[in-house]
Amino acid sequence: MAWYKRTYDWLEKRLQLEAPVKDAVMHPVPRSTASWWYVFGSASLTLLILQVVTGILLGLVYAPSAAHAWDSLQVLNHQLPLGWFLRAMHGWGSNFMVAVVLIHMAQVFLFGGYKYPRELTWTLGVFMLLMTLGMAFTGQVLRFDQDAYWGLGIGASIMGRVPFVGGGLVHLLLGGPIINGATLTRFFALHVFIIPGALLAFTALHVWMVLKLGINEWPMPGRIVRRETYIREYNELTHKDGIAFVPGAVWKDLVFSAAILFAVAACAAIFGPFGPKGVPDPTIINTVPKPDFFFLWLYSVLSFLPPAMETPFLLIVPPIAIAILIALPFVAGIGEKSWWRRPVAVFTVMFLAICFGVLTHLATYTPWSPEMTAWSGAPVPVKLLQNRTPLERQGANVFQEKQCRNCHELGGLGGQRGPALDDVATRLTEDELYRQVLQGGGNMPAYGAALSPAETTALVKFLETLRPNYEPPAADASRRVVAQAGQ
Repeated sequence: MAWYKRTYDWLEKRLQLEAPVKDAVMHPVPRSTASWWYVFGSASLTLLILQVVTGILLGLVYAPSAAHAWDSLQVLNHQLPLGWFLRAMHGWGSNFMVAVVLIHMAQVFLFGGYKYPRELTWTLGVFMLLMTLGMAFTGQVLRFDQDAYWGLGIGASIMGRVPFVGGGLVHLLLGGPIINGATLTRFFALHVFIIPGALLAFTALHVWMVLKLGINEWPMPGRIVRRETYIREYNELTHKDGIAFVPGAVWKDLVFSAAILFAVAACAAIFGPFGPKGVPDPTIINTVPKPDFFFLWLYSVLSFLPPAMETPFLLIVPPIAIAILIALPFVAGIGEKSWWRRPVAVFTVMFLAICFGVLTHLATYTPWSPEMTAWSGAPVPVKLLQNRTPLERQGANVFQEKQCRNCHELGGLGGQRGPALDDVATRLTEDELYRQVLQGGGNMPAYGAALSPAETTALVKFLETLRPNYEPPAADASRRVVAQAGQ
């Protein structure tokens, strides 16, 4: 007997893995599920393995301390051979994993794979999605650059809004009331140990249930799920028209997973790693932190909402959405699976996909954040200073020095978060300009405490000149009526 056969027999007698492995690879699946629509689950598992392997290799170099984290990423990017490629594979693998998991859940939802007896399989999938998003967020924080620092500050402020326990949660997350040395250590533990451990445990249980309950059959119109007969009908289907998972169905999973890995490697080689950007510095407040790709939609939503609506949205909408996902199989666990008979399900997926795409696109360009270099890079147009009084020119200086162009365009240059000011004098009267500057309103903060009375007067006088020559300035109708009555 060859040495490898003796070694195999020795291990098998002690581990006894042959029988469960054979059961796993040879378990029957409906022939219709050997389809390209059913490859996203295996691809998600492949990407998880990629993240674990690349994460372990990065952990050999990365220093999870506020003083050395940024420098260790510079070492990976510029000193270690292919260190940049390893970081890029990990970063792009994270993006691909979130995308594939979302597509997998959408496919399972459209195919009715959450229905009886797979309710718990779906519920675990929801928690796995949350763990995947948690991995993505904590990984962004570990870059610990300027974006990560201020992005974490925004995340902590959101958590601090939770009633009663918000302050305690912020202390638990940051290791104190502010971002400090303990913060990065905690996020490193979350990203490397806690969240991956939970995700791997959920994944193992998820795969186990898929093996025991079978892969969801192709949703045929008219094939109704009934708790009394479904398991018997499924077993009959796999007996009459079933194939072994290996080799009948596995080859498509392998081809698609290989294609995903190739796409991740191509993006890593072409686009490189994510950051790090500037060294985190709490004294530099002229920054526009943006989250990574799959959180940009939330960035847009919060930009749309009035300030008074932000906290209710953040505290109410996400818990309701998670509750709906978890409750779905228990509320709609029987009935039709086919999307042809479930138009509401199709509309829901299409609506959410369109909203996600549009909001993500909106978050990628300047209208959704101040243009922080506009004030220094673009002077007030000369034509707006001609034939102006000294007081009005002083107002132009105040306009420039107080960085009003971070948010407002003037002469086609500047930020776009607020309205353009080229014709502001035709829309707002003198009193309205004073009120807006001093008290703010909408997305504009109040500047009453930041401007002296002289600066406020000069600024308003300058703003009153901003109108086309052929249009009269805005006037208070009530004052005109009073003046006419006095005559």
